[in-house]
Amino acid sequence: MTATGVMGECERRLTRHYFELRRLYGELYNGDMRAFDYFCTMLRRTYGERSEELRRTDREREKKPEWYRDRNFTGMTLYAQNFAGTLKGVESKLDYIRECGVDFLHIQPFLASTKGRDDGGYAVSDYRKVNERLGTVADLESLAESCHEQGILLSADFVMNHTSEDHPWAVAAKNGDRCAQDRYFFFDDWTVPDKYDEFMPQVFPETAPGNFTWCEEAGKVVMTTFYAYQWDLNYRNPMVMNDMTENMLWLCNRGIDAIRMDTLPYLWKELGTSCRDLPRVHKLCRILRMAVEVVCPGVLLIGEVGMAPDRAALYFGSAEHPECHIVCNVSAMANLWNTVATHDVRLLENRLKRVYSDYGSKLYIDYVRCHEDIHWQLDYRFLAEFGMQEGPHRKYLNDYFRGGYDSDARGELYNDDPHVDATRLCGTTASLSGIEGAEASGDPWRIARAICLDGMLHAYLFSRGCIPMIYSGDEIAQLNDYHYHEDIDRRDDSRYLHRGPMIWENADKRYTPGTREEAMFSFLREIWQIRKDHPAFSDRAARYILPTWNLHILGLVMEYKEERIIALFNFSPEEEIAWIDEPGDYTDLVTGDVRAARGVSMKGFTFLWLSATWVPEE
Repeated sequence: MTATGVMGECERRLTRHYFELRRLYGELYNGDMRAFDYFCTMLRRTYGERSEELRRTDREREKKPEWYRDRNFTGMTLYAQNFAGTLKGVESKLDYIRECGVDFLHIQPFLASTKGRDDGGYAVSDYRKVNERLGTVADLESLAESCHEQGILLSADFVMNHTSEDHPWAVAAKNGDRCAQDRYFFFDDWTVPDKYDEFMPQVFPETAPGNFTWCEEAGKVVMTTFYAYQWDLNYRNPMVMNDMTENMLWLCNRGIDAIRMDTLPYLWKELGTSCRDLPRVHKLCRILRMAVEVVCPGVLLIGEVGMAPDRAALYFGSAEHPECHIVCNVSAMANLWNTVATHDVRLLENRLKRVYSDYGSKLYIDYVRCHEDIHWQLDYRFLAEFGMQEGPHRKYLNDYFRGGYDSDARGELYNDDPHVDATRLCGTTASLSGIEGAEASGDPWRIARAICLDGMLHAYLFSRGCIPMIYSGDEIAQLNDYHYHEDIDRRDDSRYLHRGPMIWENADKRYTPGTREEAMFSFLREIWQIRKDHPAFSDRAARYILPTWNLHILGLVMEYKEERIIALFNFSPEEEIAWIDEPGDYTDLVTGDVRAARGVSMKGFTFLWLSATWVPEE
C-alpha cells in the first residue's frame, strides 16, 4: 500500500467516527475545538508511526470485528520481575507459557515507576520507557514479536488514573508550573479537599489513609486517591486526555494486542460525588475506543472496573456505541471463595443467574485468584435471607481462610482497619485451598483433598464462558511466600504473600509423579485440552443454572451448536448427591465413561463435565 493509501486508510476510519468524536469531546471539554483538532492530529500522527506489520494485523482483524470471540483463549497473568526477572526473561520462557496452554499473556505494569516505593509498577514516572530493572523498549518489542510468532496475544496494563510524583508533569508542578499543576488536582488549602472527602470513600484506609496529600514543594494540597506518591490526573483538562491517549497508543504501537485500562471508574472527578463510576467516564471510554479503532483496530480494550456485575457490564457500552471489548469480572472471585468457605452454592447461583443473560453477547476475564487481595464485596442483602450478617460473615470468611474452623486454608489479612469494615484477604490459590496446611499436617488424604479443591476451582473457571486468567504459579500450585515479612519495604503490604517469585525448581517437578506440581500441572493441561476440543465451553454458548437440590453442589448447563454439557461442582468436603434427572446418556469428558445424569454421587471437592449430543428446539 502506498503512503497516500496508508494515510487514506486512517482518514476513512477517522471520518467514520468524526462526528461522534467531535460531539463527545465537545461535551466533555466545553466545545474546545482547538484541543479536539489537536486530538485528531495526534491520531493521524500515531497511526503514521505504526509499523506496516502491525497495520496488516489490524486489517485482518478489522475484517472480522469479533475475531477475539472465536479463539477460546486461556490467559495467564504475571509480574515480569517475579516470573523471570526481566522482559527478556519472560521471552525466554514463552515455550513454558505455551506448554501451560496459554495463548493470552497479561504482563503486570512494566513501565518506569517510582524507585524504592512501587514494586508493583502502578506509579508511572515515564510512559515511554520500560522500567530499567525489567529491560528496554526494544525488549518489549521483541517480546511482542515473539509472542505473535507463537500465537500468543500480549496484554499490558495502562495506568490511567494517576502518575508518579516523579513524572515530568508532577516535577514541573512541584516547581510551580501552573500548566503542569492543572494536569492534577491542586488546592491552595484544605477547604475544597475536605468537601471532596465528605463523599469520597478511601481506597486503602489502613495502609494509605486519606484522598489528599500536602505537597511541600508546591505549598499546596494534591489529590492522591491511592497512595501519596500517586497523583490523580485531571481528565477535565483536555491536555490530559490528549496526552494520555497518545501514551496509550504509543504502547499499542510497540506490539501490544490488548490494553487493560487500570481503575477505569476513577477517571472522572466531581465535587459532591464519590468520584467513582460517574457518567462521564463512559464518554471518556467511548472516545478511547474510537481512537483505537482509528489508529490500531486490531487492539483490544479491557476494562479493569472492580464494580458489581450490573455496573461492570455498563463498561461494554452498547452495540451502537461500544466501549470496552472485554471487562475484568473481579467481583466473581469473592463470590467463589465465599462458596469455598461456606460450602453453600446459593450466593454463587444467584450471582450467575444475574450475569448469564449477558453471556453470549459480552466477554469477561475471570479469575480464581488475581494479583490483588480478595475484597469481600458480596450481596449481603441476599445472604441475610439465610441468617448471614455482613460484619460477622466477613469475620467468618477471614477467620476460615487463616486456618479457623479446622480449615487447612492459610491466608493473611489485608487492610485490617478496626475502624473500617473492609478487611480483605491475601494468599495464593494453593494455600487458600488448603494445600499448605495439609502438607504441614503430613496427612496424604488431606493433601489429596486440598489438591482436588484447587483443581475443581480451576475447572469451574474454565466453565464460566470467559477468558480464564490463571495467576502465574497456580499451574504448579505454588504456596504463599512469607519472605516479604523480612523486607522493610514490603512487610506492611500482605499482597506480597501471593506475589512471590516463580520457583523454577518447583516448576521442574511438573513431570515428576507424586508431586503436587505434577498433579496440578497435568490436571490443568488435561482440562485445558478438553475445553479447547468442545465448543460448548465457548463464551457464545447458552448457559443456565441446573438445580441440583443440594445446597453444596452447583449445577451449570452449557449448550452450543450440537453439544450440551452439564457441569457439576461439589463445594462440600463430604460426599454429596446432585439430585438431577436429565434424560439420555452422557459422556464423562475426563474419564470417557458413559453414564446417566441422574442422582449423581460426587466425592468431596470434585467436579464432573458430562457431555451429550444436543438438538436445539426450533
